[in-house]
Amino acid sequence: MCLIVFDWRPEAADGPLFTLAANRDEFFRRTAEPMHWWPEAPQLLAGRDLTGGGTWLGMTRDGRFAALTNYRAPKEMRADAPTRGTLVSNWLMGEASDALAPLDYLRQVARDGEIYNGFNLLVGDWSRSELGWYCNRSSAAPTLLAAGTHGISNAVLDTPWPKLVRKRAELGALLADNPLVPLERLIELMRDPRLARDDELPATGIPLERERTLSAAFIESPEYGTRGTTALRVVANSLAGEPPSVAVVERSDDNGSHRVVRPGEFERRYAFDIER
Repeated sequence: MCLIVFDWRPEAADGPLFTLAANRDEFFRRTAEPMHWWPEAPQLLAGRDLTGGGTWLGMTRDGRFAALTNYRAPKEMRADAPTRGTLVSNWLMGEASDALAPLDYLRQVARDGEIYNGFNLLVGDWSRSELGWYCNRSSAAPTLLAAGTHGISNAVLDTPWPKLVRKRAELGALLADNPLVPLERLIELMRDPRLARDDELPATGIPLERERTLSAAFIESPEYGTRGTTALRVVANSLAGEPPSVAVVERSDDNGSHRVVRPGEFERRYAFDIER
């Protein structure tokens, strides 16, 4: 993913526990499969990167979750670095009985964090009501996140890039009006091609014209852009004695054969209760 905004309410006993809207930005030539239950790991729901392996966002029937964004530092990119997508899939593919707590997993990742190109990694366990974050280009240690509305793009958590600030605020406003806002509305929120003004742009080591293009929440350019949008909600049901429930929608511009079509016409929906 390259833009994630999310609202996290770990103390919720009833109602939304976690609400997320995210865009995946990638080169169109990089092949990938859409969100699906993985045949070799039937508890895992995620897309799949067919070039490097792993995934960019996924979840499991037992309540684990992870998502990743790249950290933009073009002068530091190494062609021989291991793929970052396996940091997501490794967390999700293990047996529930062997799963670490989110913070323990992030600390394990951080021990070898320098071998990867830059990344942000969100790791959660909805059964534990825990959500952690780590960036291997930040001086901050892996940490569990407190309640609040946050955003991650291609810099550290809540770096005030224009698209992040705008979408985080819009998500907060939507949830203030309706905590159970339709997931379709969250998809629409993210498919916004407006560019930032030049005086708002960050300086990340790429040409100005490229900074302009990448300043949109929904990126459009000939070879690179937003490939898909995900909206996710986890609802706590403990007052009713039930496990949390999950609903997710993925809308993409790729029908699975890697033929990009604008606007997004290919949609997948999943809903399930977290297994105890």
